[in-house]
Amino acid sequence: MLRIVIGGKRREVGLGGFPDVPLALAREKAREVREAVQQGRDPIAERAAARSALAAQRGAEITFDECAEKFISAKSAEWKNAKHVAQWSATLTTYASPVVGTMQVRDIELSHIVKILEKDDFWTTKTETASRVRGRIEAVLDWATVRGYRKGENPARWKGHLDKVLAAPKKVQKVEHHAALPVDEIGAFMRDLREREGIAARALEVLILTAARSGEVRGMTWGEINLDEAVWIVPAERMKAKREHRVPLSVRVIEVLRSLPVVAGELVFPGMREGSPLSDMTLTAVLKRMGRADLTAHGFRSSFRDWAAERTNYPREVAEMALAHTIGDKVEAAYRRGDLFEKRRRMMEDWSRFCDTVQTTGAVVPIRAKDAA
Repeated sequence: MLRIVIGGKRREVGLGGFPDVPLALAREKAREVREAVQQGRDPIAERAAARSALAAQRGAEITFDECAEKFISAKSAEWKNAKHVAQWSATLTTYASPVVGTMQVRDIELSHIVKILEKDDFWTTKTETASRVRGRIEAVLDWATVRGYRKGENPARWKGHLDKVLAAPKKVQKVEHHAALPVDEIGAFMRDLREREGIAARALEVLILTAARSGEVRGMTWGEINLDEAVWIVPAERMKAKREHRVPLSVRVIEVLRSLPVVAGELVFPGMREGSPLSDMTLTAVLKRMGRADLTAHGFRSSFRDWAAERTNYPREVAEMALAHTIGDKVEAAYRRGDLFEKRRRMMEDWSRFCDTVQTTGAVVPIRAKDAA
C-alpha cells in the first residue's frame, strides 16, 4: 500500500497483494504513481474511469441475433398476429444471421448490409423479400441505437444511404397486382358462382358483395352481424388498419346470411376443423373449380374499385372508405371523423344490383329476371 498526498488529500493506493506482487514490483508501481501525481494526474480516478469504461463496454456487447430477438419480443405485442412475428424471425434468421448474426451490433457497417442484400443476387431475384429484410434490419439497428448498443448512422437506412448503392426496388422488379375480374364480367361470374353449393362459395359471394378482405370475411362471426339493421361491424383487432370498420350489408348479402345456420358467437363460415375459419386456399379452390384459376379473392376489391370509378358518380372517398383504406393525408384524416356510412349503404346496394346483371352485347340482362324466365 502506498500512502501519498493527491490534490492536498492523503490517499492510499493499492499496489497489489503478495506474493503475486513482489516487493520490487511494488516499488516500481509506487514510483509510477508518484510520477503521475507529480504530472498533476490522479491515478485513483484514472483507475476508476478505466473500470467504468470496461464495464460499459461489456454492457454494450450484444450480437445482432440477440438484438433481433429482444426487438421482436419487445414489439410483437403490437403486431397483428403470430404469423407476422414468425415471418420476422424467419427472414432475419435466413438472410441476415449468416452474415451478421454473431457480430457485435456496434460493429455492423454498410458493407455488411450490402453483402446480405447482394448475396446470391437476393436484391434482384427476390426484390420484395429483400426489401422487407432490409427494413427489418433497419428497425433492429434503430432499436439497438436507442438502447445504447451502437452509435452513428443506421447502415440499413434506404433514403440517402442504400439508395446510392442499390437499384430502386420498383426499377428492379415490376409490382404484380392481384388478378382482378373485368367489371363487365362480374354479372356472368356471379351467376355461375350462385349455382355453386357449399359454404366456401357463399363466403366468396359475400366477399365480393362487401368488397372486404379475405381474412375479414373468413373470420366473420355472428356476433359481429346485426341482420335487422343490415350492418356488419368488424372489430379493430381484425382490421388491417387496426380500426373498427362498419360494413353496410345489401339485401342480397342478408339473403345469403339468413340461408346459413346460425350458431351464436361462432364463425359464419367455419372450416373443416372445429373452431377454425375457412382457409384462404378454400376460396382459391372455388375459383379453380369455376375455371378461373387466373383470379384471386383479393382481386375482387379491385373490380369493385374499378366499378365505382368508371360506372358511378360516387366520390372517391366513399369508395376508399368502403375498402377500409387509410387516409394518406394526416391533416384530412384528423378532420374526417365520420365513416360516410349512409352513402356507402347506397353504394353497396348499387354494387349488388350491378352484380345481378349480365353484361351482353347490346343488352343488360338482370340475373334474377333471366332465372325466373
